[in-house]
Amino acid sequence: MLVFPASAQQANQQWHYTMDVDPAAKIVHVGLELSGKLPDTIILKMPTWTTGYYQFMNFGKSLSAFSATDRAGKVLDFKQQDQNTWKVAVPKNKTVVLKYNIEAIRNFVGGNYLDTAHGYFSPAGLFLYADKNILQPVTVTVKQYPGWTHIATGMDVVGKDSSTFKAPDFDVLYDSPILMGKLEKLPGFKVNGIQHDFIGYKMGEFDRQPFMDDMKKIVESGSAIIGEIPYKHYTFLGVGPGGGGIEHLNSASVAFFNKGLKTQAEKMRLYSFLAHEYFHTYNVKRIRPIELGPFDYEKGNKTEMLWVSEGFTVYYEYLIIRRAGLTNAQEMIGQLRGNLLNYENKPGHLFQSATQASLETWSDGPNGRVADEFNKTISYYDKGPVLGLMLDLKIRHETQNRKSLDDVMRKLYYTYFKKLKRGFTPQEFRQACEEEAGVPLSELFEYAATVKEVNYHPYFAYAGLDIDDNWKKQPGAWSGITAGIKNDAIQVTDVQYQSPAWNSGLRINNKIVSIDGQPATLEALKAIAANKKDGDIVTMGIVKNGQPGEAKITLGTQNARSFEIKPIANPDALQSAIYKSIFEAGK
Repeated sequence: MLVFPASAQQANQQWHYTMDVDPAAKIVHVGLELSGKLPDTIILKMPTWTTGYYQFMNFGKSLSAFSATDRAGKVLDFKQQDQNTWKVAVPKNKTVVLKYNIEAIRNFVGGNYLDTAHGYFSPAGLFLYADKNILQPVTVTVKQYPGWTHIATGMDVVGKDSSTFKAPDFDVLYDSPILMGKLEKLPGFKVNGIQHDFIGYKMGEFDRQPFMDDMKKIVESGSAIIGEIPYKHYTFLGVGPGGGGIEHLNSASVAFFNKGLKTQAEKMRLYSFLAHEYFHTYNVKRIRPIELGPFDYEKGNKTEMLWVSEGFTVYYEYLIIRRAGLTNAQEMIGQLRGNLLNYENKPGHLFQSATQASLETWSDGPNGRVADEFNKTISYYDKGPVLGLMLDLKIRHETQNRKSLDDVMRKLYYTYFKKLKRGFTPQEFRQACEEEAGVPLSELFEYAATVKEVNYHPYFAYAGLDIDDNWKKQPGAWSGITAGIKNDAIQVTDVQYQSPAWNSGLRINNKIVSIDGQPATLEALKAIAANKKDGDIVTMGIVKNGQPGEAKITLGTQNARSFEIKPIANPDALQSAIYKSIFEAGK
């Protein structure tokens, strides 16, 4: 967040929004009253995206019924210049009243959604801003819908009015989603005197108090990394069943629905997810690449550093829940191995670097071009945490375990966010890492910027770990097909690159209707590995691009690497100390 003094123009303008929901119509009626020293013409824009989700949402397409009057109701001239821009003539009395509707039909943490029991709103998709006037303070009144119980947002309330909120500028406004409806508020807690709450819709069946006790451990563990809590209050917003989460300055929007949290695997998935969104309070919201602020709400902000902002946050989610005592060493190693396998076992690692994946996320998506027949992309969510671990290991090794990646994160926070009040450049990030390590880190940064094959061994050895990256023949006949059921048909969901199925012409989204003359089933597809051998030919009836066809697949033997990670037999004192610091939470 950047802090600048308000200009005279901004200080002498008043912007007040109202929002009134219509659940039956899935419409939000938005009002905006502008007064004070307004220009003769004001150009208003709807953002095309929202911070934390690096994809164009084109919110303007959901806006309708735009009108402009003065306070007395006299109609003002206006012109819609494009899908996201409106030009309004300002009357002599310098008061403008705008009204418009927003369709709320996208049930997603970055969108606007409304039903009869709740509503979730991304302010970037609700509230127009004036071009070149992002620093304007605003207030928002949310009209409570009859029968609904709560309004939750990261914005501060105005006085004692629990339905009117204020934001010092549009960056804060757009970073403060609103959840309202028939909600449940879980027992809150304080960390360092700061209140933390969890409020949500249809959160499911689980034991509330133990869950919130664990959430307190997560916040304590995460905030201890930096040593300071930079907000006055924090709220986890459970938006209901679904997927995904988006971080905000003092809140996190999370898809949240549980059926008991009875197994350790369930807890690990959920706690990692929540720790990830929480640590973004630091890494990306305050420790940020210089490109991510000030925000360009029209064109977006591209950076090559998401492998740090997102990827390192994945690494820290594992560290946070490990330090909180919610996982053990082997579980944390397993989490990191999962990222490593996702990266190494896809052809994209031969074509796209972590920095390229960061820059190209606006077109590729956060996980790469997963729907492509031949996916030449990677996910910075997979390579990033592995690079984070390797950097942590290298710093600890070079400093005899006196310094770590934590020291880098603190340096970035206190130097760039606190002191210089800006983000860091890629060169400044590398400089901070090398200053803490005390040595050049050319190889690590080459791994980030290129597709050079990663030599994991020396880095993992710093913690007394061995990684098995040898190619080994796998048992069973190999086709390379992954499939599932869609619309009562067997549909191919993945074909491994240069596998027998790939070489036969089979591709993602093809349908398999028969196997060796018999109707196709998932069981028959799985049985190929056990019942066939290398060199056997399987004939499949398929439907490709709507046309029936045939694929003759000559089965083979798969060579694969397990990337199993195990402690070595006799680590030295430094290796043991580094292992304990990372994987045993310093014990």
